[in-house]
Order: sequence, then C-alpha cells, then structure tokens
Amino acid sequence: MVRYTGPKNRIARKFGVNIFGRARNPLLHKANPPGQHGAKRKKKSDYGMQLDEKQKLKAIYGMISQKQLVRYYKEALQKKGVTSHLFLRRLECRLDNIVYRLKFAPTIFAAQQLVSHGHVYINGKKVDRRSFEVRAGMTISVKAKSQQMGLVKDSVANTSRDIPEYLELDAPAFSGKLMSEPHLDQIPFPMPVNIAMVCEHIAHTN
Repeated sequence: MVRYTGPKNRIARKFGVNIFGRARNPLLHKANPPGQHGAKRKKKSDYGMQLDEKQKLKAIYGMISQKQLVRYYKEALQKKGVTSHLFLRRLECRLDNIVYRLKFAPTIFAAQQLVSHGHVYINGKKVDRRSFEVRAGMTISVKAKSQQMGLVKDSVANTSRDIPEYLELDAPAFSGKLMSEPHLDQIPFPMPVNIAMVCEHIAHTN
C-alpha cells in the first residue's frame, strides 16, 4: 500500500490545526495559511468548499487515497442507513486509525507503520493491512516484543489524549477492544468536517 510522504506541515497550516499531532507544532510562528500572508481571498465555490472538506477528512485518516475514499463511499451506498454516517464509520474502523485511537502510536502515520511492519495483532493473529476493518468485539493488541519500543510505551503513557468511548484500553497489556460501532458524535475530530459535503463531492466526481 502506498504511504503518503508529502508535506504534512503545510497541510496542517492550511487548516490551522496541528492535525497530525506532531510534537513540534507546525502552527507556531505561522499566523497565516500557506500563500495567504494576510491577503483577502475570494469566496470559494461549492466545489472548492467540498474539496476542502474532503482534504480535511483525508488528512485526519492519514492521507488515504482517493480510490479508498470512493470505495468506502460506494460500500456505504449499498447499506441501509445514513450514507454519510456509514461512510465515516468505515473510515473510523480502519485498523491503523483504531491503533492510533488506542494510543499505541503518537500519530496516525506512526500507527500506519506499526501495522504495516507487523507489530499489531487482531484476536491474537498478526494483521499488517492498514485498511483492515475492525469490527465490534475484536481485540487489538501490540506484539509482545514490540511493547518495549520507546515510541509505543511513550504513546500509551501519554495522558494528553483520551480514548473514545467506543473503545476500551488495557494499557498494561497493550491491548484494546472495539466495544461498539462508533457514532458520529463520539468521534474525536481535531477540527470540524462536513461529512455530507464530502459525500456530495465524491458522488459528483466519480
């Protein structure tokens, strides 16, 4: 799977949020988004606003690809329920994201690496596919040898991030469980995202 290696700090500054949770805040000494420098900008079109919302969502979930977004949206369309909620739930239940939410990694990108390098287990079996869909009742754990990694130990010990209520963490065991499917109002977004607008954008461009 392709890993994003582009300019993370520039994306964070664009939206005015330390979106990737980096230790060195990219917003410091950067009062304006890239290219703005205090100048007034034209009002964005509906397409431009939809595109911004999509870019926010992609960034929150580790710069996942357009292809994956489209696939999750089409999967949501085929199910009963509110499409935008089902679409978001699929994103939230990606294995790399669950690893990040459980604080096994300090950033979503570190979580992606933990998974792809084989450090994460689901119900006792190694899973190295970042997009793996975690379902309610599944147990997510860090491999015994990997529990001694400084990055993992420091992240689990970090008290600045809370565990969402749909997850349960057993910190001493480096293990967690998805207790229930996440609801929209339970997901800890670092900034507001209009999910319905993202869905509209995908529907009109694919």
